[in-house]
Amino acid sequence: MTFDPASLNYDAHGLIPAIAQDHATGEVLMLAWMNAESLAETLRTGQVTYWSRSRKELWAKGATSGHVQRLVELRLDCDRDCLLLRVDQTGPACHTNRRSCFYTAVREGEEIEVLKPMA
Repeated sequence: MTFDPASLNYDAHGLIPAIAQDHATGEVLMLAWMNAESLAETLRTGQVTYWSRSRKELWAKGATSGHVQRLVELRLDCDRDCLLLRVDQTGPACHTNRRSCFYTAVREGEEIEVLKPMA
């Protein structure tokens, strides 16, 4: 069956959440948003491109930092309202210079930083 991006369930703003996961380790790296245009660009080039909700423009991951994400595999969830991007990540995924944006854990009611910035 041929993939049709129009078959996805985008929200009222035309966006769909996209979880980036390291394809080799399974580590969850980040959550961002895509629209039909950013998804098409990602599939066309193989470089992950998101939609920046704050800037209201396409955002090619790593365009300024060099910390690019190369798409290895695109997966759809059962409701077709969320994407899993299995990627090859160059450098840190988070703008805080950490490998993952999920660097804070809540343990016994306290926030604990579990990942330090990369050198």
